[in-house]
Amino acid sequence: MTQNEKLQELRKLLVDKELGGYLVPRTDEYQGEYVPACAERLAWLTGFSGSAGLCIVGLEKAVVMSDGRYTIQLAQQVDGALYERENSQEISPDDWLKENMLDVVIGYDPKLHTPKDIEEKAKEGLQLKAVEENLIDLIWQDRPEPPCEKINLFDEKYAGQSAAEKINHIQCALENEKADGVILTLSDSIAWLLNVRGHDIPFIPIVLSYAIVPVSGKVQWFVHPDKVTKEVADALDDIVSFHAEEELEASLESLQGQTIWLDPKRSSIWFQDKLEKGGAAVIQKDDPCIMPRACKNEKEQQAMRAAHIRDGVALVKFLKWFSTTNEGQTELSVEEKLQSYRAQAPEFKEPSFSTIAGFGENGAIVHYRATPESSKTITRDNLLLLDSGAQYIDGTTDITRTIAVGTPSDEMKKHNTLVLKGHISLARALFDEGTTGKEIDVLARGPLQAEGLNYAHGTGHGVGCYLSVHEEAAKGISPRADAPLKEGMILSNEPGYYKEGAYGIRIENLVLVKRAGEGRLCFETMTLAPIDKKLIVPEMLNAEEKDWLNEYHARVYETLSPLLDQEHQDWLKQATHAL
Repeated sequence: MTQNEKLQELRKLLVDKELGGYLVPRTDEYQGEYVPACAERLAWLTGFSGSAGLCIVGLEKAVVMSDGRYTIQLAQQVDGALYERENSQEISPDDWLKENMLDVVIGYDPKLHTPKDIEEKAKEGLQLKAVEENLIDLIWQDRPEPPCEKINLFDEKYAGQSAAEKINHIQCALENEKADGVILTLSDSIAWLLNVRGHDIPFIPIVLSYAIVPVSGKVQWFVHPDKVTKEVADALDDIVSFHAEEELEASLESLQGQTIWLDPKRSSIWFQDKLEKGGAAVIQKDDPCIMPRACKNEKEQQAMRAAHIRDGVALVKFLKWFSTTNEGQTELSVEEKLQSYRAQAPEFKEPSFSTIAGFGENGAIVHYRATPESSKTITRDNLLLLDSGAQYIDGTTDITRTIAVGTPSDEMKKHNTLVLKGHISLARALFDEGTTGKEIDVLARGPLQAEGLNYAHGTGHGVGCYLSVHEEAAKGISPRADAPLKEGMILSNEPGYYKEGAYGIRIENLVLVKRAGEGRLCFETMTLAPIDKKLIVPEMLNAEEKDWLNEYHARVYETLSPLLDQEHQDWLKQATHAL
């Protein structure tokens, strides 16, 4: 079916269901950023494959919306003759709906929307109607089957706590809230709590499932029985009871008269509706796994450091190879070569996201993905933006390096040095406990903003320990990040600059929030890989910035060189030589 045929089929269903509109979000039933193939409804309908977005379909008009990261991608992937294309940071979905669909009934799948989302739309005067059967699924004839991969245990030597200890921590929180239980709908929260990892979706080692943690007794885990190995069942037998997902609705209805904790921002409105219909009282409060998952314990920190050392070795091998064999390579061959170096480590499991290897103008597309059709050949005198990461058995990595091919222009070097100054300013930050991400975001943007420049993405996101590379548990660093940063959080530090149609620049390391004295916090940079000195204007750096860069490069060399052969040691020594 063509995009037009799909759109027309959906509109026929709207007429049959007596609806004037329908919401098609990017998310799935588990409210995750990454979704399995069977839940890629937005991409199937519209062609848009970004990690965040919403399609609103009316009988006459339709729109696909995403944030500023995807402006170029929307234009490339979505047919402008069928859909309006909007930046959701300039016009919100609710405002678009009020302008275009205020007087019609808008259908939605209650498993794909949070109570917060639906309640905010209702406050705007919009008429919303829950439709139990997803309308996209009714017309998606070759829809893939849901994943059913085997579950693995996550070793306690990396986790730092047993599943029983974590469950006890959550049950103590339930006691304090006078709640009888909490429903967990985030798959990474369940993976963290039970010390398990899965393979249900690419890049993120989670098990798509739900759980109910009672104030006492066993956790009820609603998971496909074919996913559960004997090893997992035996390990969790004393603390978990296993149930098929089909039993979930009846279990919710059995909670009549109980007080149940539910996260209104991270669980679907379907859960709230079922609980209230069954006579349960609902406490609306953040998922209690979020903060302990975000604040890594000592064992998790050690595991993540080990993963970054291993990743640094792979990056050095790749960067040396690329420095001598770049011309004639393609974006896709670069991606494949980097993965081959990471795969040399026996601990390597898979990439932590789809690698962004953007050469020249493709580097200006913030979340670009090379395809056989789009993959550019590497030529001279331009930039390669390489954003990649890995999942190892003990940790997750995410690193971006911008690499000069041939001779970079003065403009490229100036813009890269501005990005580097912002990166260093954030890396060196010393701040009070209670400081929020938005309060220090300006440190990374300041040098660019002084030149009238900026970037349309956040500066930093949370990262899990062999879990999600975009862990929302840590609220991150951005102009909208209003939660305090806490000791043990691991975040990215990734300012950038993007010149549309020309090149992109981003420098990204992962940082650990550490204590720096009474009431004070700072960052430890965990990522270990050289930053391209060909793209630095030394005169633009002050003494403190040069000291930071030289000390960082010295640490990279001292840590990685013993793990490399002589040829790679020699290359790394030159790449990290002091300015």
